[in-house]
Amino acid sequence: MIVSALVAGCATSPTARLYTLSPVKVAEMPPGTKPVVVAIGPVTVPGLVDRPQIVSAIDANRVTIDEFARWADPLKSQIARVLAADLTQLMPGSIVSVYPQRLNDKAYRASVDVQSFDSSASGSVRLAAIWSIRPPKRNAVEGRTVVSDTTSGPGYGALVNAYSRAVASVANEIALAIQSDMAQ
Repeated sequence: MIVSALVAGCATSPTARLYTLSPVKVAEMPPGTKPVVVAIGPVTVPGLVDRPQIVSAIDANRVTIDEFARWADPLKSQIARVLAADLTQLMPGSIVSVYPQRLNDKAYRASVDVQSFDSSASGSVRLAAIWSIRPPKRNAVEGRTVVSDTTSGPGYGALVNAYSRAVASVANEIALAIQSDMAQ
């Protein structure tokens, strides 16, 4: 009797769903964009979202953590990977890596401090990030990107797609800063 109750209890547990950020098809930079070597890292994220579960805001002072909607990889490594993929699209011919040890003396270093990675019950996401580009043998170029986007529908899939678009916006601003620096 006890065994059948345990089996019945286990059979009703929801299955975990895993999500991952993905590169977004972005418009290429204008003609004349020069290829470059870029190393992404480090990427930091707030402790509140630095967990396997997807965190959503209920209101200004409360969040919900969904035990069954999880990130497939740590969020900071996903953000770095997607930034690299988006930058590769934006700057054709460029070599973009998430491994800073691959640096050479002609590489740009890009570090990103994600200050907020929030979603709300109303179906919107907000990403705020401070980023820094360290050109070869010159002073760093710094910037801040704040992106708000709405989801294209209900559910975590739409939420993750909105986050992916927000990361693409950060990549676009980093690419513009690199190209601007190279023109100097």
